[in-house]
Formats: sequence, C-alpha cells, structure tokens
Amino acid sequence: MGKQKHVGDATGDGADARLALARDPATPQMTLIDLASDASAEVRKAVATRADAPAQALRPLTRDHDRHVREAVARNPSTSVGNLLRLVKDADRWVRWAVAGNPACDESVRRVMAEAPDKELRGLLAETRELEPEVAARLVDDVSPEVRERLATHTHDPDVITALMADRTARVRKGLARNPRTTAAQRSALARDPVVDVRVALVLAVELDEADLRRLLDDRSVQVRTAMARSEMIPPHIRQELGRDPDEMVAGVARDFRPGSGNAPVVRAARAGHQSSGSGRGRPGGARR
Repeated sequence: MGKQKHVGDATGDGADARLALARDPATPQMTLIDLASDASAEVRKAVATRADAPAQALRPLTRDHDRHVREAVARNPSTSVGNLLRLVKDADRWVRWAVAGNPACDESVRRVMAEAPDKELRGLLAETRELEPEVAARLVDDVSPEVRERLATHTHDPDVITALMADRTARVRKGLARNPRTTAAQRSALARDPVVDVRVALVLAVELDEADLRRLLDDRSVQVRTAMARSEMIPPHIRQELGRDPDEMVAGVARDFRPGSGNAPVVRAARAGHQSSGSGRGRPGGARR
C-alpha cells in the first residue's frame, strides 16, 4: 500500500480526542480530511466508516496500509464506484468481500467480481438478489460448482433457474432444490433426480404437489423417506402414511414428528462481505455450506 503522511500522536489522550472528533457528527468535513491521514489507525477507520465523509477523505484511505481501514471504506455506502473498483481488486480477501455487500456496488463492479480469480468473491456475487443478465450468464457457466450452487440457491431469475436445471453437477441441482422460486414442473423434475442428496434437499425445503409426494412415498432411498418424515414441508396426511413405512426408522421419525421442533433447515442468504468476530479463516462469518 502507498505511504501516508500521518498527523498526530498515535497514542495517549491526544489519540482519544481525535477519535472522538472523527466520530462526532458535527465535525467539519475539512477536519475529517485532515483526520484521514492521522497516525492512529482507529482514527482513520472512524473516518472511513462515516457515510458523510468527503471523497477527499475516503480516496486516500482505499490505499491505507491497515486492512481494517480499507475494509471500512469498502463497506461505506458513500464510497465512489471508482474506489470500489480499486478495492474489489485489493490484496486482502476481507476487503474484497466487503465490496460485495456495499449498496453502492453497481454493474461495473459486479462485472469485475464475476471475472475475479477469487472464488468466494464470485460466490458472494452469486448470492446477490438482482443480477444483470450478462453477469448472471457468466456465473451460470462459472468453473466452480460451488459458485453455481450458490447462484442456484439464491437466484430469483427464472431464466437462470431454467439454465441451471440442465447442470450436470449434483450440488448445483441440490441448490435449485432448496430454491423456493422454482416452478411446480421444475420441482417435479427435481423429485425424479437420480441423486439422493437432491431429492433430500427438495423435500426438506419446498412444498410439493400431491403427485410428487405420492411418488416420493415409494422412493427407493431410506434417506429421502426419512427426510420427508422430519420435514416441516410435508402435509400431515403424507406423514401419516410414512408412519406405516416398512422401514422402522422412517416410520418412527414420522410418528415422533412434532411441528416447529426445528427439524427442517432454513436457507438464509449470506450477508455479503460480513466478517463475524472470531470467525477466523474461511468464508465471511465462517459460514459453511
């Protein structure tokens, strides 16, 4: 990162006073510009987080040697598109991932994200609700099955869902099985998927037509029938039939089912670019899929 000329003493009461000044809504913008070159990283970070910080203050902070300062700029909704384009190529992954959650992120930034070598960055992009057709098409053909799976799970675009239904990788279809925006016809096709994990994900995540449920009652996989028995999505009359399943484990799960007991998983969109405290290495927030 570029060298900076810092003002003030980084320690002691002086730094505390400058930190308070950086956080004070009444602080003039010219003062914020001065504080952006403060010796204290905490002071610079405080400036970087302010939505009312002037561009002259945020611009040099995109090159700050402290990663936390750059990450704060990457999250700041007032950060310009030009600065986001710089930060999305940052050497630090947490800075890049923070850009994905910035509401100021526009199509030009998303295009860069779609082409980035950082798989997690592309995965965060795939979880964005609204994607331009060109960007979505790039992700449909992404080299990483994980990225395509995350797109399949979170997309609201019917054309993207249709394209991913033809994906040969089971984990991508498993992502579609968890997506509540599939059509009845698509769910019916997924109910016939040759891969057990896809059918299991489907019965746990979405409501199915009666014909599909009837077919799944006779599914050859005990895993699928057990998943049905514990799924919140299965209507009572189907669960009652599962209570008479020839496999005693399936039948027992169905008979012991209690609504609202937390049997079924809930698909939640990841908070793009969010790093939970103590999450350590891995994905933002330490999320696993």
